[in-house]
Amino acid sequence: MDFLVNHRGIDKNCPRTWVKQDSKGVAGGFPYTEEQLIVLFRSCDINQDGRLSKQELKNMFNKLGSRFASWRVFRALHHADANGDGYISEEEFSDLVRYILFKCNYRIK
Repeated sequence: MDFLVNHRGIDKNCPRTWVKQDSKGVAGGFPYTEEQLIVLFRSCDINQDGRLSKQELKNMFNKLGSRFASWRVFRALHHADANGDGYISEEEFSDLVRYILFKCNYRIK
């Protein structure tokens, strides 16, 4: 055989498509700061009512580069929507910021 194949039949010379990580397992780029995320949240509040709807949250996660924005919206509401109204209000922004910074690990490329 001209190529190396491991026990699962995958060519070891096949190029990888995922993001390269450093020695600590962190993808390239810089993490967002809390201030940057707050500015992003306010810019995604289309109707300027002081809270983010599910669609506005989905748009925000798309801007952050999420591949599964709808799932992230579900998880974000689970973590940050304290009153259960289906929106992230100004009072709940800090919980959403903590969720994104510590659970999602989005980075500026």
